[in-house]
Amino acid sequence: MKLIKLISLVGILGIISAFVLPGKSFYSSKESQIEILNTWELPNVLREVSGIDWIGDNKIAAVEDEDGIIFIYDLKAKEITTEIEFADKGDYEGIAINGANAYVMRSDGLLFEVLNYKSNKRTIKTYQSALSHKNNVETLALDSKRNRLLIAPKDEDPNDENIKGVYAFDLKGQTMLADLIFRIDMKDKALKDYQEKKSSKTFRPSDLAINPLDSKIYMLEGVNPKLLILDATGTITKVIKLDKKHFPQPEGITFTPDGKLYISNEGAGGKATLLEVKIL
Repeated sequence: MKLIKLISLVGILGIISAFVLPGKSFYSSKESQIEILNTWELPNVLREVSGIDWIGDNKIAAVEDEDGIIFIYDLKAKEITTEIEFADKGDYEGIAINGANAYVMRSDGLLFEVLNYKSNKRTIKTYQSALSHKNNVETLALDSKRNRLLIAPKDEDPNDENIKGVYAFDLKGQTMLADLIFRIDMKDKALKDYQEKKSSKTFRPSDLAINPLDSKIYMLEGVNPKLLILDATGTITKVIKLDKKHFPQPEGITFTPDGKLYISNEGAGGKATLLEVKIL
């Protein structure tokens, strides 16, 4: 009997250990299975982390929604190595890095261009996007193949309350493109399980990124945590409901050049986190 109990205990512990190995966790949902490969607890100054972008050498650039500062966070050292001031206090929500230049989106649709952002001689320019404070902008991503930035409203779209449009800022011409890149229909059948009485609340983007391996667009929502995956034409190919235990308020998303995926969470009553994630 003792032997049977011992075998049972070992079996149970083995099952538990498979799910709580240090640095890893795993959960499944109705829509998908997601493996969290690594977790970083971010310092208190990034408790309101609102946007991230990969810059190489195991580092990410991040902004938070109170100060006009770009934070460089080293994943190996697990610390902020550099703070780059570019503006006064404000609600900064998205960041995209293009070589030596950084771009930061403020929630009122004002785009900051930080030329030579790592240099002490950096220069700052601003551009008004097609969106404003009424639309509440939290997204920004570099489309390197087309030399443009992608932007989407969190709240109502300026053209139609039943869609969320994705807009583009042309980096060469330094101007907003007149036409929408694509539109997401809030009544799309892929979103049927998430329909809200007010259409604009069905999906409220908090950030987006382009997968360099297949050019698919990944769009986060932080209010009701979910991840939309779209093809290059804007067709929704998958909707993943995110577990609030692991993703209490996902606000930032970025890819490495080889396709590793990182998602950041605001503190939401605890520590802000950065997760390396694999979608199975």
